[in-house]
Amino acid sequence: MEIVHVVAINPYRKGNKGKVFSYNIDTYDKVIGSKEIKKMIQQIRGELPIDGVDLNDAQAVKKAQERLKSELPFFCPHYGMFKNNVRRQENALPESFLFQTIIDVDDKEYVEKAIEKARELNCSSGIWNGSLLHLCYSARKKLHIGIRMPVGMTIEETQKAYCEALGVPYDESCITPERMIFLTDKDSEIYRSKMWCAVMPESEIQARRKAFLDRGLTVDGRGDAKVNSLQFTVNGNSNDNVQNNRLSGNHGSGELGEASEKNLIAFDLFVQSAGLEGMAIDTVGSRHSSLLAIMSAGASRVMSEEELMKVVRTKMPSYYQEDDCHQLIHDFYAKYADSCKPMSRDVIRVNALAEQKANEVKSEERRVKNSNADGNYTVQSSNLQVQSSDEDYPEPPAMPEKLPKLVELLISRTPEIYKPAVAHAIFPPLATHLWQTSFRYIDNVVHEATLSTCLLAGTGAGKSSVDKPIRYIMEDIRKRDAENLKREKEWKEEVTRKGANKDKRKRPDNLVIQEIDADMTSPAFVMRTAEAQGRFLYTSLNELDQFDALRGSGNQQFRIMCLAFDPFNLFGQQRVGVQSVTERVTIRFNWNASTTIQKGQRYFSKVLTDGPISRINFCTIPEREIGDEMPVYGDYDDAYREALKPYIENLNNARGLIDCPEAFQLALRLKDENAEFSRLSQDRVYENLSFRANVIAYLKACVLYVANGCKWEPEIDEFIRWSERYDLYCKMRFFGDAIKRANDTGEKSSKRGPSNMLMQLPDEFTYQQVIDLRVANGMSQKGTSKMLGNWKDRHYIRAKENDSVPQFLSSSVFIKLKFRKENS
Repeated sequence: MEIVHVVAINPYRKGNKGKVFSYNIDTYDKVIGSKEIKKMIQQIRGELPIDGVDLNDAQAVKKAQERLKSELPFFCPHYGMFKNNVRRQENALPESFLFQTIIDVDDKEYVEKAIEKARELNCSSGIWNGSLLHLCYSARKKLHIGIRMPVGMTIEETQKAYCEALGVPYDESCITPERMIFLTDKDSEIYRSKMWCAVMPESEIQARRKAFLDRGLTVDGRGDAKVNSLQFTVNGNSNDNVQNNRLSGNHGSGELGEASEKNLIAFDLFVQSAGLEGMAIDTVGSRHSSLLAIMSAGASRVMSEEELMKVVRTKMPSYYQEDDCHQLIHDFYAKYADSCKPMSRDVIRVNALAEQKANEVKSEERRVKNSNADGNYTVQSSNLQVQSSDEDYPEPPAMPEKLPKLVELLISRTPEIYKPAVAHAIFPPLATHLWQTSFRYIDNVVHEATLSTCLLAGTGAGKSSVDKPIRYIMEDIRKRDAENLKREKEWKEEVTRKGANKDKRKRPDNLVIQEIDADMTSPAFVMRTAEAQGRFLYTSLNELDQFDALRGSGNQQFRIMCLAFDPFNLFGQQRVGVQSVTERVTIRFNWNASTTIQKGQRYFSKVLTDGPISRINFCTIPEREIGDEMPVYGDYDDAYREALKPYIENLNNARGLIDCPEAFQLALRLKDENAEFSRLSQDRVYENLSFRANVIAYLKACVLYVANGCKWEPEIDEFIRWSERYDLYCKMRFFGDAIKRANDTGEKSSKRGPSNMLMQLPDEFTYQQVIDLRVANGMSQKGTSKMLGNWKDRHYIRAKENDSVPQFLSSSVFIKLKFRKENS
């Protein structure tokens, strides 16, 4: 049986110490094999000089070496997964415990002796026989010894006992569940067992968990034994009753009990609302997406994770046996479950109807024993219909709890429901304060902070919630604009009073007016841009169609939207008339606009593939339930104004090409995350939109960095990741299907956004199965070979070869290396 490895790792230089991601061992090997890491290790050890550091200044060298060490990628040896990828003790998932730990040898003089002693212990007849998993020099050329923990011993007990056997001091800082280890280069690795960071055989996992539970500990050897959705009861008399709990959520938590009649009925109703009525939802190849659709339709709102597990065990018994089923449910609840959110009308209706039907019939007569059996109840179409594409779509990503200080300040007076929209809308006015300031993106192109935001929400949804924060941000610019508008008005009145033959004073110099009117014509726009001396123009529109004043000849407003985002653009007009505006300018134009969803979709319907949509940051406001309490705003007062003032001054004072290494590294990570999802979902529209969405996110990060006095906050990382995901969510939700239709007329569009195709395939699959899956997802057969080749190159899959003779792709059987289903 193939060994599965899992590593909780942050593979990025200067990576956020609070974030780790679960990858297979290939990612670990790729990091330690990189030239960049090798160079950093040589510099930390004094084998290579550090740029800009005087070798004769021992203190400066030491400080630089410490800085480099803190920038190394890292991994967590004790657990393979952390909830929400957050490296905290409470987020370490017990079911991903690897039953291994790392011993630190901090005495350089004892390193070589410790290596020999570790090997000696590994060959001894005691408890350390076969325990050695890994030997590696640390960044400072000290030693890390990775060992398998003896059965029933905790991390602390193992560390103390092994250190005593090894003859080195015990270090209590090495026993924390979330402990991290900085990675070193490949040459620093002395020995690695094939079981290093490996998921152990199921029988051994259960034996080790049982040993912990028998001692009154949890399954990962912590605290007092308390069984919950992430911890497991092990039947000591029989392994037959023990489910495969490896790297799953609620999987195998002992006897779940029977599903309630109400929940069984509600599940069938949500099958209907998801558009799956009459379909075999427990069929290989479609059951993952079917269950995801049922949870998204509202099943996760009316029953807990454990209750849904019971229902799925009855309704989808085959899928219930697989790890993928339990992982899907656990991940969905971890990401989207929020009991504080109000239920939609349809979910409330289903809940009430299920309660009514459950009360009408005795539960023992209503238990469903056949997953394909049809219920004896129906839903009137007037009561519950298949939801529209808007309601089928998942909820938008939830905003992080911890926010950058500036964002937290600006949304502090905003009601909760409007905060995501305001958190996006603040960036165009903030960026408008920057002048002669630029940032180098990861493709080496220099950008200014060209940011525009369009808010799409229903009538009466609260689109005006963005106005007050924008007004306070723009207060200093509006004050200066008012003085220059007064000067311009006086000059116009003077020119008007003088006759045609009298001398007329020239237009005043330094007539910088940044905030323009919504109804400005194209010539006036060019003139204002020329007079702005390289500063940004800005406008805030109550309705998107106010842009039509800039239409000129041939929908010029869309061209302006595109050019406003692109660096080094040129725009203008040439006229013969003496009084006409003749200018060629670089457009620097940031804006906010609001409109209803339908109007926004109509407005951009003719330019879906022409570029404006990808260059704009979109946001939305969720629809409130009928009869909900009115949102109440806080006071926008002098305290708010004074708290904002230092940030605005920092933006006004910034000049030149500003380097923000943290934003740069974040952009690289987000680019890779987008690329991986694009490869797995094979969604071309998502990929195309993600390119500029990443630029927008990077520029936002840079604006926050500058506003904070060129100091990075850890909260910026997670906020910008959320901001980009939210932007892409809105683009795919409101325009994704239309763009697909525009790209390929006649193609059926998805109602639920892109999905991971690799997760929908079995662990071993054929070329034809991939073709069938592509066709089922509305894709052509043509790109199958290219997609599989891409997956192979990325080590997502490998070809299974017969008799050592390589096969053509079309005749090969493929084995998944990622997203495997253990029981398939």
